Amino acid sequence: MNENGLLEWTDIGRGLLTLVAKTGPIFRLGKNLLTQKRDKRLSLGAMLAQMARRYPDHAAIKYEGGSVTYRELDAWSNRLAHYFLGAGLPRGGVVALLMENRPALLAVATAVAKAGGVTAMLNTKQRKKVLVHSLRCCEPVFYAVGEELVDAIEEIRGELGDNAPEQLYFVKDSGESPVPEGYIDIDRAARLAPDHCPAICDEITLGDPCFYIFTSGTTGLPKASIMSHDRWVKAGYTFGGMCLELAPGDTLYAPLPLYHNQALTLSWSSACVTGAALGIRRKFSVSAFWDDCRNYGASAFVYIGEIPRYLMNQKPGPGDRNHGVRKIVGVGLRPDIWQIFKDRFAIKKVYELYGASEFNVAFVNVLNLDCTVGICPLRWALVSFDVSAGTPIRDQRGRLVRVGKGEVGLLIAKVGKRFKFDGYTDAKESESKLFRDAFEDGDVWVNSGDLMRNIGFGHLQFVDRVGDTFRWKSENVSTGEVESIINALDSVAESSVYGVEIPGAAGRAGMVTLVLAEGVKEFALDQMLAHMLAELPSYAVPIFVRVTDSLVVTGTFKHRKVELREQGYDPGVSDDPMYVLLPRQPAYRRLTREVHARIRSGDYSF
Repeated sequence: MNENGLLEWTDIGRGLLTLVAKTGPIFRLGKNLLTQKRDKRLSLGAMLAQMARRYPDHAAIKYEGGSVTYRELDAWSNRLAHYFLGAGLPRGGVVALLMENRPALLAVATAVAKAGGVTAMLNTKQRKKVLVHSLRCCEPVFYAVGEELVDAIEEIRGELGDNAPEQLYFVKDSGESPVPEGYIDIDRAARLAPDHCPAICDEITLGDPCFYIFTSGTTGLPKASIMSHDRWVKAGYTFGGMCLELAPGDTLYAPLPLYHNQALTLSWSSACVTGAALGIRRKFSVSAFWDDCRNYGASAFVYIGEIPRYLMNQKPGPGDRNHGVRKIVGVGLRPDIWQIFKDRFAIKKVYELYGASEFNVAFVNVLNLDCTVGICPLRWALVSFDVSAGTPIRDQRGRLVRVGKGEVGLLIAKVGKRFKFDGYTDAKESESKLFRDAFEDGDVWVNSGDLMRNIGFGHLQFVDRVGDTFRWKSENVSTGEVESIINALDSVAESSVYGVEIPGAAGRAGMVTLVLAEGVKEFALDQMLAHMLAELPSYAVPIFVRVTDSLVVTGTFKHRKVELREQGYDPGVSDDPMYVLLPRQPAYRRLTREVHARIRSGDYSF
């Protein structure tokens, strides 16, 4: 790259050399992508059955001291699929799945897919109001609940109304807890079911929905984005086949929760389509990361931006380069640590990518260039965006305006027959993601919700998210969701939540500026923190709190967040009292100039 961070011909030349050895994988990828139409009969379940025939005794899943072979996983999922069908699961019926990372999760999700159903992958950190909302979004026929998370469902059953479960299935974990009243032990119930693939699996097409992945989108509470078998299979060919060149006997380590698309779609498909094993663990552990890679014999791993930074924050040790991982694939590796990370951990190739659960195309750093999300052969554009208004700029003719090389714009992608927009379960929310008549009458483009920089030669670099959603701890945080929880406190009149940058930390940390209710003289920070921890996932709890007399609003009574973001958490810009929740601390403390200086200098590891 040149001094302006733009690619030059020498960069492209070096990148093209990396493709010479990939002629075979690229040919297979092109053939699969061009010949597989959405009405073709092919699916997740069919791919697993195929691998079970080819590599029956190879490990499909490696998990904390044990493994499950392709033959075992196929038979396990077949029994469950037959049982679900016998219990009345209709074609396209939804099974809500709430379970921590373990082989049973993949067995249940695959079983639902083989039965022609759709698995709603519930975020294990969601509780109460947010969990109720997610369940109402997907209208499940059945609920499959892990032993470890029964309490989360039990505390909201009375609030589900018409979405109350007709049938609850219990998925045993440690076996220490008895099967709760009203639940059926699914493995015990299905133990005598046939272990061959159900006939309906052969009828499922690439265009059929496979999963619902919950995302915050750009505003409001979580939405259920639709993931098709088509996207799952294409991800496997692209990342497992072409990029990582996985083969039977290889292991891809995925330390992410399986309700996350990076784990469920990208990682699981990459392993399954190539006959490799998927390495998983119950919960992410930075201290055990390289031990897992060694124990699983991993040749590659999948990351999100926070993982490389967590690993960099560990003290250097002899195990940093003592592993078999030489290729990684993921999103969010920040330019400031890109080369340092590769050098320290002996990583040869970084296949950074860009995509989203609801986005219809993806970018891949197939040339193995540094600090870029790569390229996309499909139709996309970067268009001028008004950050203050939160909308793209249109010219005098009403058309969107493309940005030039070196400039930042909103990423959008063309909707076509081969790369449709699957959208959300809510049609209104789906329509809100589309731009119509963008460049010509009748065209339709999908809004990614992200700002990207054009660095030349068709390559992009991620800049930031737009709208009311920001990313923190690998999750999208909806400001509307957080505000509704905080505003429920009697001591709060109104609040405005937004994301702010912390040096050395990926994404944006949450900050809330709030106005106290009339008559409230002293604000109980401990009470607010306890309330938020009970109602919100931990990643959504604001790091910074600012208490002010009033909030600036627009003519339509929307909070003006631009100025608040610009002021951030600097106590020198205002007399308003500010507070911070420092890492591994149980309570907020006053944000002084000294503490602010230490945060800005990187003394605290957020």
